[in-house]
Amino acid sequence: MKLLYRLIRGGTWDFDPRPCRSAGRLRYRPDDAAGFVGFRVVCLPKSISRFFFPMINNFQNLISLVQIPAGEFLMGSADSDVQAYADEKPQHLVKLPAFQMGRTPVTQAQWREVAKLPQVERSLNPDPSYFKGDNRPVEQVSWYDAMEFCARLSQATGRHFTLPTEAQWEYACRAGTKTTYNCGDSISAENANANGDSTTPVGKFPANAWGLHDMHGNVYEWCLDEWHDSYEGAPTDGSAWVSSLGKFSSSEADPGPADPASAARQSGAATTRPASMTALGFASRVNRLLRGGSWIDGPPSCRSAYRDRDHPDSLNQGMGFRVCCLPRT
Repeated sequence: MKLLYRLIRGGTWDFDPRPCRSAGRLRYRPDDAAGFVGFRVVCLPKSISRFFFPMINNFQNLISLVQIPAGEFLMGSADSDVQAYADEKPQHLVKLPAFQMGRTPVTQAQWREVAKLPQVERSLNPDPSYFKGDNRPVEQVSWYDAMEFCARLSQATGRHFTLPTEAQWEYACRAGTKTTYNCGDSISAENANANGDSTTPVGKFPANAWGLHDMHGNVYEWCLDEWHDSYEGAPTDGSAWVSSLGKFSSSEADPGPADPASAARQSGAATTRPASMTALGFASRVNRLLRGGSWIDGPPSCRSAYRDRDHPDSLNQGMGFRVCCLPRT
């Protein structure tokens, strides 16, 4: 095996002043030792992967994250809401820890960069979208594709990226509001892309109070949870509700008891991480949650409390996602 030369910098006691200049460069074989060669260490943040160095220089510009504060909110719709569907009830109190969420839906430019990273579970089409544009949201991606994106990004950065739970999504969308939309009780072409002709570049419309754009319209956004016909028995701690596995938080998973009904209702934090995305539903075809409405939908489907679903392997021109970043525990 050929040994390539390695750089040495800074000069030494045995050299003349010229190699000791700030810009001075010398080389040495990596298997040689000498009385004039030493080293010093550098300590990097945990968020920087030692395996994928190309990500170091551009990660902070690749995905812009917003800090979502810990808190509580009433999730769903009140019985008095005439626009509400039965699956948005009963309204219930949810308490959540702090987390980070993507400022916008994932764009096509962001998608392409992460699609270049090594595969974790499945291959990714680097250019899946129907409506082309670097700053438009990526669409025509399945729930499985979105999970693969999060897995690659996590592996490349050492951080924990995932899809938001449904509770995290609605909490972040509302940003402390109790109105139909996070901007009031109505939306128009001035503040959301609904009843449109195509997707629009992300960030075109005003952000909500916490700095998140495009929470209403543009593209539906995949969430981690499986679909349930109502909130009866839903978690109250911000966890994902996944009946086939039991309830697990969006940072950790627990296989739970054998009975799905009791599993979906267990409380408390989960304790073990899944070994792969198979544990998160790769073997399942249960419908997954979609939130936020899309460019093709009318305003009622873009409400903060509105819920929709589709098969996890489905994709179309109105479905995308945004990432959630959780603290390592």
